[in-house]
Amino acid sequence: MIYVLAFITTLPGRRDEVLTAYRANTVPVRAEKGCIEYAALFDPVNVEETPVPLGQDSFVVVERWGDYSQFQAHLASPHVGEYGAKVKHLIAKRVIHVLSPVDTAASDA
Repeated sequence: MIYVLAFITTLPGRRDEVLTAYRANTVPVRAEKGCIEYAALFDPVNVEETPVPLGQDSFVVVERWGDYSQFQAHLASPHVGEYGAKVKHLIAKRVIHVLSPVDTAASDA
């Protein structure tokens, strides 16, 4: 199993627009072979102290996939390409981390 953390920062004031496109893409992504989890998260509302806030224009997509080849297939899927084309002009920065759980990293290598 692998985890993917995608840190997305949109252009100022455009996060809701990108999240609308993300939400429209969740059904086909979650139906893909190997998709265990696919969820967007952002700073909590009305929490006074967040140690390191993402900010109003950022969110994180947390994904879990059965294996790396399934994640690669996800990236090559038509709906991911369509989503990317819809939001490309709204994204200021995107950082993606592909991670293995510590308990299984040695056996997956």
